[in-house]
Amino acid sequence: MDVIKEMYQRWARGEGLGDDSWGDVTVEPGGVDYLEVEAGGVPAMWIHPHRAAQDRVIVAFHGGGFVGGSLYTHRKLFGHLAKAASVRALLVHYRLAPEFAYPAQIEDAVAAYRWVVDQGLTATLAGDSSGGGLCVQTALRIRDLGLPEPAALLLMSAWVDMELTASTFESNAATDVFFTREMVQGLVSAYLQNGESPKDPLVNALYADLSGLPPVYLQVGADETGLDDSRRLAEQARKAGVEVRLDVFEGRLHTFQMAAGRTPEADDAIRRFAAWVRPRLGL
Repeated sequence: MDVIKEMYQRWARGEGLGDDSWGDVTVEPGGVDYLEVEAGGVPAMWIHPHRAAQDRVIVAFHGGGFVGGSLYTHRKLFGHLAKAASVRALLVHYRLAPEFAYPAQIEDAVAAYRWVVDQGLTATLAGDSSGGGLCVQTALRIRDLGLPEPAALLLMSAWVDMELTASTFESNAATDVFFTREMVQGLVSAYLQNGESPKDPLVNALYADLSGLPPVYLQVGADETGLDDSRRLAEQARKAGVEVRLDVFEGRLHTFQMAAGRTPEADDAIRRFAAWVRPRLGL
């Protein structure tokens, strides 16, 4: 059985949630060193492939619905990506809901990004699921603050729609048993605790002015309920004049890239990201 599908089936039964074991689906990349640091006051981890470029960095935000995920669930995933791209990555552990609600996550992401660019490093942003949505909102804050813009955005199954209007919640219900509209609504309620509208452009990129964003590469599974988020974000970004690439992987589920080193689809996705981003980083 596909390891990602098996993981979500276990989660749907209430098994294995709330710990770091879901990082076990990712194979250790090898030839990669890790060092925990503080990046602008935010916990983070340097991911350093051997012989990687020193002045090009992927600033990465892990998924987990803003309520879970850690440096340890995602270090191997972003280790594979950094190794394929031959650059370092900084994996950021932003504050989590419900203890810390919006906008704590965006504040931490911007602080970590500022710490990176203050060192004169060229950065791109990458993230999966809620981390992908955080990439977009962080890039918008970076634009509005006048900070050096990232070279690109690498988005895996990005969750951006807090209104939960995706038709794929229904059309893909049979293949995606975990990410139901009701389940994701619980994540929204934990994240938005102070009366924010789910249509607010500051929390929902589908209502934001996306003009001026760097090039965006979105990957998403054709069988996941969040498919519409990526399709609609790509459409909105193109309308705003942003360079966009969208790859939909047949038969794949949410953040299938977590199976890097274990499935050919995940490894292919990582290679595509690396080949696309390297020239945008000047490599």
